[in-house]
Amino acid sequence: MRFPKKFTVHVKPNSSNDEFNGLDHRGRYLIHLKEKAEDNKANIALIKFFKKKFNINIRILMGLKRRDKIVELVELA
Repeated sequence: MRFPKKFTVHVKPNSSNDEFNGLDHRGRYLIHLKEKAEDNKANIALIKFFKKKFNINIRILMGLKRRDKIVELVELA
């Protein structure tokens, strides 16, 4: 799967399992995560999820304390 350089994700923390659920009607990528949204756990899980599932590195640009987040692909040198 190819992602744009910057994109929006909608995270649903405290779900039964980690999964990618495609795009919603607003063009956001839907991601369900097992981690709770406390102490930055869901944000860390989101970064790990993209690395494990899609083998890409992301950085959260906006929305650290929200379910809607703007993320950016990170190129490793």
